[in-house]
Amino acid sequence: MNRRDFLKLSLTLAIGGFAMTAEATEKFSAKTIDFHAHAILPSYIDALKILKIDAAEAEGFPLPKWTAEDHLQFMEAAGIDFTILSLATPHISDCAAVRAINEEFSALCRRFPKKFGFVATLPLPNVEGSIEEFYFATEKLGALGVKVASNSDGVYLGDKNLDPIFEELNKKNSLVIIHPSPAQILPRKNVVTGKVMALFEYPADTTRAVLNLLANDTLEKFPNLKFVVPHCGSFLPYMKQRAGAMFKMLSAMNLMEPINFEAGIEKLFFDTAGDPMPEQFDILLKIADLDKIIFGTDYPYVPAQVFLGKKQLFDAALIKRGLMRKIYAENAKNLLGG
Repeated sequence: MNRRDFLKLSLTLAIGGFAMTAEATEKFSAKTIDFHAHAILPSYIDALKILKIDAAEAEGFPLPKWTAEDHLQFMEAAGIDFTILSLATPHISDCAAVRAINEEFSALCRRFPKKFGFVATLPLPNVEGSIEEFYFATEKLGALGVKVASNSDGVYLGDKNLDPIFEELNKKNSLVIIHPSPAQILPRKNVVTGKVMALFEYPADTTRAVLNLLANDTLEKFPNLKFVVPHCGSFLPYMKQRAGAMFKMLSAMNLMEPINFEAGIEKLFFDTAGDPMPEQFDILLKIADLDKIIFGTDYPYVPAQVFLGKKQLFDAALIKRGLMRKIYAENAKNLLGG
């Protein structure tokens, strides 16, 4: 963050009723890692054209413009030191297109090794192709983990057909970042939630996928996986009590296998992309341990100027609670293995 923005934030905090102490200033200057950001790469745009996928029609939202230079300027303004990039939505399942995208991600990160890392895209639900791409991307291209869609061509996380993929990821203690993908069949006419996916369908489908992971005991079967749930947990904080009670009832009726629902949720990590303030962060704390929360921006889908305003509010809240270093740096470093 530049001096001008820093002084502006200091003034905002002073007006808000508390001055920045030396400790708060030190926390503010801590290394900041963005765990939820996207790059709209030329290879991705080309793949959408070749595969005849209209992102604006499918998602109700056009692909934002993106360049590496713009992203670096955004990081400078927001005080972000390192960003883990992932592919956005619509999801791509073509193996050749996925390979080209991962190679371009790798090339970008080699250009800016101190600024960018990436998690690989997998051609889900293709099992053999996904396993092959996982090993290629992590062993040859330097991927830090993988990005998986909540559903891929209607196949949801937690589906036992995907177990062979997660078995391989589990062997490598893999980082697995979940990103929403709209359900295949939606009420799209005359209903606002069916027009713009980010309004409702993104958090809804993320929650659907995570509940499926928990119901099928995927986290218990593959305990080394480190799943990151986006957007302040999506609807999971609202669903925890109801889902836990329903799973117990269904198990008692022999309609599903018994699971340790609480233990499953405790294994999840959560990013703060979206609107953590003034309510979502506190709601997330109802289900998440402070050690499991990491910072995310959702840039460029959230424009730079919009995000900077949001971050000032979040900074103020974290400084007041003494959580700046933990949320922006320590948890992320621990998740990445130090």
